[in-house]
Amino acid sequence: MYKTYYTYIMSNYNNSTLYVGVTNDLAKRVAEHKSGIGAVFTSKYNCNKLVYFETFSDIEQAIFREKTIKGWRREKKNDLIDSINRERKDLSL
Repeated sequence: MYKTYYTYIMSNYNNSTLYVGVTNDLAKRVAEHKSGIGAVFTSKYNCNKLVYFETFSDIEQAIFREKTIKGWRREKKNDLIDSINRERKDLSL
């Protein structure tokens, strides 16, 4: 059975805060963040806009990518987001 895993970045309305996560059900996880039942961090900082995601067939690769991105400085994270979503639109819509 083939599964898909996602490394994703959520942002708040004015793009001042970023949250990096990993999941195997992106639509469900984004819905949780939007409804406030996601991570405490995303709820506290209103990170309810999906601005970036990548897909993987292996959970270990997705987790490694999440940890890699989390270790980056903000400027590098912004460059990554800008590579596919310069306007920071909500990709979950």
